[in-house]
Amino acid sequence: MTIIGTLIARDVRRGYAGGGAGLVSGFFLLAVILFPFAIGPDRAMLARIGAGAIWVAALLAALLPVERLVAPDCESGWFDQVAVRGLSLPLVMGVRIMGHWLAFAPPLMLAALLAAGLFGLDGAALVRVEAGLLLGTPGLAALAVATGALTAGLRGAGGVAGLLLLPLALPLLIFGAGGGDMGAMKLLAACSLLLVAGAPWLAAAAVRSVRD
Repeated sequence: MTIIGTLIARDVRRGYAGGGAGLVSGFFLLAVILFPFAIGPDRAMLARIGAGAIWVAALLAALLPVERLVAPDCESGWFDQVAVRGLSLPLVMGVRIMGHWLAFAPPLMLAALLAAGLFGLDGAALVRVEAGLLLGTPGLAALAVATGALTAGLRGAGGVAGLLLLPLALPLLIFGAGGGDMGAMKLLAACSLLLVAGAPWLAAAAVRSVRD
């Protein structure tokens, strides 16, 4: 296995270890379940807000693993070992985004199937929601890793992470919950790609500042 594959496998194992992926999915479903309690049993209303509610719950669930994405490796000196091996830090952070996405997105998309049933979404709406999550979750994973790097070592990192991640994720929320037409999907993909391209460099710079 190449070093890239080894790093991805390590990050995926860490994502699923200790029920981490189950915790994210459980929180996502719990957040989704609150909407029908707040709005009532109006099925037409629930179907109208279903995609938006699923995306809001996905954003909130994305906050849960942020504190353990980068900070533990900063504290243990793992990034110093990476530097000794001569690995590019932006490359390592890009790999971490991929590993986090593999541990974060598939369980969330499976949970979204249950959420769609709760909101009474039809087959076409379900396909649009799943396609939106497939396009948008790489951007969410990139934001989570970058935010985890920026808040590594800070006291009260969880609250700070929320203040950083949620505003930056608004474009994903707007285009992901925007009805699923082709134009919104293209903009969602563009936003997600931009975040995936930029986050490794930002995360690498943040990790360097922590190491210094």
